[in-house]
Amino acid sequence: MSQKKERIVSYTTEQLEAMRAAGLDQTDWEKARNHPMPDGSDPDDAMDSDDWEIVEIELPRAKQQLTLRLDADMIDWFKAQGPGYQTRINAVLRS
Repeated sequence: MSQKKERIVSYTTEQLEAMRAAGLDQTDWEKARNHPMPDGSDPDDAMDSDDWEIVEIELPRAKQQLTLRLDADMIDWFKAQGPGYQTRINAVLRS
């Protein structure tokens, strides 16, 4: 499912503030205000209890360039999935 680029619009902060002040932002703030905060009982709420002061972010390893011969139909299949086919091939090999 693809959307036409004509539907994508950009607004400045000032334009967004003016739209909100005029009531044109299409956000139901009253509904959002009355919606209960997630309590963690529903796994779909995705409430993490990570202590962000001690979380360590692992940097990905540097990638190494390599020449690899693959069947043409395999390459075509990965390319047909869209941009990033080499990353997907890497993920398949890693798994």
